[in-house]
Amino acid sequence: MSQLQVGLVGLPNVGKTTLFNAMTREQAQVATYAFSTRERNIGVVQVPDERLDRLAEMFHPKKVTPTDVEFVDVPGLVRGASTGEGLGNQFLGYLRDADALAMVIRCFQADHVEHVDGSVHAQRDIETLNLELAVADLQAVDRRIERTRKAAKSRDPKIEQELEDLERLRETLNEGLPARSIQWSESPAVLRELNLLTAKPLVYVANVNEGYLAKYGPAFAKDDEMVWSVKVAAEAEGASAVVVSADLDFQLNQLDDADASDYLKSLGLAQPTVGSVIRAGYQLLNLLTFLTAGEPEVRAWTVRKGATAPEAAGKIHSDIQRGFIRAEVVAFDDLMAAGSMTEAQARGLVRLEGRDYIMQDGDVVHFRFSG
Repeated sequence: MSQLQVGLVGLPNVGKTTLFNAMTREQAQVATYAFSTRERNIGVVQVPDERLDRLAEMFHPKKVTPTDVEFVDVPGLVRGASTGEGLGNQFLGYLRDADALAMVIRCFQADHVEHVDGSVHAQRDIETLNLELAVADLQAVDRRIERTRKAAKSRDPKIEQELEDLERLRETLNEGLPARSIQWSESPAVLRELNLLTAKPLVYVANVNEGYLAKYGPAFAKDDEMVWSVKVAAEAEGASAVVVSADLDFQLNQLDDADASDYLKSLGLAQPTVGSVIRAGYQLLNLLTFLTAGEPEVRAWTVRKGATAPEAAGKIHSDIQRGFIRAEVVAFDDLMAAGSMTEAQARGLVRLEGRDYIMQDGDVVHFRFSG
């Protein structure tokens, strides 16, 4: 599987690049004024998975390898970006390559960090960003409609259906709704070809300060109007949402593990908040994780939901897929309850699955193959 990518999108000075740095442990440029950066940042992020730690305690491997997702951070968008304001067109082009989007919304006040619109207002910022993405998509749809109408003169049923699908997309976008809100009986080919921004899965990221976390934790508090408006916006379109403090998590990266752990405990937190963004991004990509475990290595592997056992075997090595005989599978929770693989086998919890088996998240698997 090629590297799957989540795009970080937001206005300038919302903490988007700080979030990127906190997740990737990079040092991409951060400034307190707009248009300080003119290039995208790309980094591979390990997906936090507590199951790996528990398997490591059981198998004592020489190596533990998590799965990962690529994040791309584009410079902040502004009102009018879709029509060329700022450097928006170039940045929106970068986002079209992403498989999903994380929309970072500023939910903190800081006098030393200017806001491109003069004041912090989460709901307004969400509306601005969604409008710019929709306008950019509308331009792409209009261009395709113009081309398809010319081809439709041939009375080809496929082209006529494409034109009908495009008109439906344009009507939805004109209403200010994202393309992903359309319920298709079958996703049309033209939707995939256009690679629309508003068709991509989306997670809203409410970026708060340390004081918010100390008071409410990484939860949506109705008492905080800005943070709550992010939750409301996400629920209105069936998107997911998380609360993070990018600045806090970036600062934690500068501490050694013991000091970082102590500081988190003082705030009543078990782990850095950016992990929720990484996990949400991973889930948006319609992925699942299966696990392999033994003395050499405990490892997490990524496949699309619906993948069969031979397809999963192919993620490890093409020879294993070609020579697939069967998969020995135990659910992670069952293995933990048994306490060991030997006991899980004794209890009949380890199943023998064939070529038609559909992989489940958390399967601990050993593949048998001829080669």
